Amino acid sequence: MNYRQMIALFLPLLIDQAFIVGLNLVNTAMISSAGMAAVSAVNMIDSLNIFLINVFVAVSTGGTVVVAQYKGSRNELMVSRATAGTVSSVSLMSLCIGLLMIVFYNPVLSLLFGSASADVMTNARTYLIGSCTSFLGIGIVEAVCGALRGIGKTRASLFLSLIMNLSYVALNIVFINWADMGVFGMTIAVNISRYAAAVCALVYLIRVDVDLQYRLKDLLYFNWKMLKKILFIGLPFAAEQMFFNGGKILTQIFIVSLGTYAIATNAICSSLAGVFQIPANALSLTIVTVVGQCIGSRNIADARKFTKSFLWLSSASFIVMGLLLLPFFKPLVGLFHPPAEIVDDIFLVILVNTIAQIPLWSISFITPSALRAAGDSKFTSITSMLSMWLFRVVLGYILGIVLDYGILGVWLAMDIEWGIRGAVFLWRSRGNKWEQHRLID
Repeated sequence: MNYRQMIALFLPLLIDQAFIVGLNLVNTAMISSAGMAAVSAVNMIDSLNIFLINVFVAVSTGGTVVVAQYKGSRNELMVSRATAGTVSSVSLMSLCIGLLMIVFYNPVLSLLFGSASADVMTNARTYLIGSCTSFLGIGIVEAVCGALRGIGKTRASLFLSLIMNLSYVALNIVFINWADMGVFGMTIAVNISRYAAAVCALVYLIRVDVDLQYRLKDLLYFNWKMLKKILFIGLPFAAEQMFFNGGKILTQIFIVSLGTYAIATNAICSSLAGVFQIPANALSLTIVTVVGQCIGSRNIADARKFTKSFLWLSSASFIVMGLLLLPFFKPLVGLFHPPAEIVDDIFLVILVNTIAQIPLWSISFITPSALRAAGDSKFTSITSMLSMWLFRVVLGYILGIVLDYGILGVWLAMDIEWGIRGAVFLWRSRGNKWEQHRLID
């Protein structure tokens, strides 16, 4: 694989990430018109949604790795079977998770966010149930996009992502701004957009991309041998995401205890931070395909070379994004209509986090993506789980609550944890154990 091919992979993913983050920014801004209670509720449930959705997204990432390695070895028949295995396994998992949360929504909300105010909890209940009914739709989309990224068809995955996200924003305009339905309108929009995209994803696999030889009955068929390969990567990553995002939810509980303004500050900071991370996130997705195909063709030297290049590019992207966006902080934060009392807090958190991201984010996220693409999933997952709970959660409580630094303390703990985790991943990548895994025959 050469740099021209990688740019062709990267650009659609960059556009995809820009749309996802930008449209989420717009959605958060729109729901802010319903008040800070609505913003707080959506942010709280989104932290839970990320926890749940990332479980089956992790399995689709396992599919991306397996598909990419078979593509690198030029085994087209196994590429087709890996695609079918990814879609069927992720669809079943997303359906089960969604149904489970709908059944147990009340005790989950009481356990996690019981200290929130009554109006926040009412909105949270509506948004949680509505979000969970859409899980099967987004599960199918993520599985198909994961398989398409594995074979390098990032333009097709971009197309599906745009269908889902653009329709979501358009429907939010209708249900939130025009019909004034608030959080309930948001849940209607997310279901229509995700299931419409899921239908388009299946039509693409069955009717458009005939090379993959996917049939609708493959959705109900499980190739256990292939499923084991996918889950070998996907399950450790899913466990990592559960523990990792579980730590985030626990941190969210700290923030809930600080009050509605603190929840809103964290929500706005998270949305703005996502804008700064757009190019880096696209690089993190691209490197899975690049390293996966390098490993599939047994080209270890290129896998190492490209990983180093991606690390430098990712860090440089944070410098560029910081210089471009920080001068426009006031109009950006104005999209959320925040109370004047929290604007200075938002700026301080964003400034500190922007500086910290330059040296720390890339080693903490790009490196494990490369290791995972090579099949080194257990080590990366265990490291991420331990660092989250030993450092981010504990430090977040100490700095944010005990030492009374509030939201800034919670975010500082996150930045420190990035550095610790990234140092471990760098040490691993410089050794030879990660390249000795044999995922495919």
